Amino acid sequence: MKKTTGAVVGLFASGPLLLAVPILAIGAGTASASCSTGDAQSVDTAAVASQVKAILDGGEKGAVSVPGLDDPADQVPNAKTIQATGVAMNIPARGQVVALATALQESGLRNLTYGDRDSLGLFQQRPSQGWGTANEILDPVHSSTKFYEGLQKVSGWQSLSVTQAAQAVQRSGFPEAYAKWEPLATALQKAIAPLLSKTGGASPSPSPSGSAGTPASTTAGGCTTGGDGTDFGTIPAGAVPAGYKIPADAPAKVQTAIRWALGQLNTAYQWGGSCTDSHGPDPMGRCDCSSLMQQAYKAAGVTLTRTTYTQVKEGKAASADALQPGDLVFTEGTADVPEHVGMFIGQGLIINAPHTGDVVRIATLASWKSQILAARRVV
Repeated sequence: MKKTTGAVVGLFASGPLLLAVPILAIGAGTASASCSTGDAQSVDTAAVASQVKAILDGGEKGAVSVPGLDDPADQVPNAKTIQATGVAMNIPARGQVVALATALQESGLRNLTYGDRDSLGLFQQRPSQGWGTANEILDPVHSSTKFYEGLQKVSGWQSLSVTQAAQAVQRSGFPEAYAKWEPLATALQKAIAPLLSKTGGASPSPSPSGSAGTPASTTAGGCTTGGDGTDFGTIPAGAVPAGYKIPADAPAKVQTAIRWALGQLNTAYQWGGSCTDSHGPDPMGRCDCSSLMQQAYKAAGVTLTRTTYTQVKEGKAASADALQPGDLVFTEGTADVPEHVGMFIGQGLIINAPHTGDVVRIATLASWKSQILAARRVV
């Protein structure tokens, strides 16, 4: 539920979620990164590097002035490379903040040729722990790519605090050290974002090595996302795009919730509306974003709380890269206090009640992806 009607703003978390989320094992006695690599295939780092160059070359050349940096001439170019790599890999703003905070802690945003044991580079990654050769780690694009790869393997990282997300990748001996860098990392991300090319990262995320550049419809974990919805083209307000079907393999309760939500399409948004009579004459019977979710699941026999602030604590965390039909997807505000919510309905589509003056409608996952703060699975 939200009262604001403008564009999405403030996509940064101000603190940890009040969730019982396990953190990966902590290595003792070191602040350097151990191994975060798993069985999933690595992305094509050459393709990422090509996109990063396009993003940086095509962006604005304005200066970045952020209080708190002690050597901006050295630190800002490294921060821009980390952030541009995130853009190239379709990492949302929050993930870029996690990466910047990590590099601030590990190296002071400097591409160090030394560190604890064999640690090197911006993220103090170790050749002996599988992050790459020494020369690769000292390439800022490579080291940033490997960090984001590690982050994407952390289930539900969007719902973690910056400290928890960074620690899950780095496994530092000093896990609490990341938290102090979140404000500076957030300020840097905001300052740099307008300077990056809006088109340089428009191509799909680099695919696993040896595969074509078409976005995959499955994730490393084997969960089908059904693409990002772009194949449907422009979706008219309040319409169901031709070819969409309620996923037959979704749980029965999820199918019911999706079907009920689709029944509210093209009804007017009402902030604070109960969504109990969206087609009726009383405006307060119409839907806002969170009441649409609540009533859709109520129709399926599942009880949800009323607002985005509490719905983000329902069920269990889900990854934005492995959404399943029925998942609640949150944007706007912060990860622990989000202001907007929609439901993923499969085939790369999200149903939501956007804002005053609009109607319940279907959007593509592609249009939401960079804004997602958290996702929850309630069935």
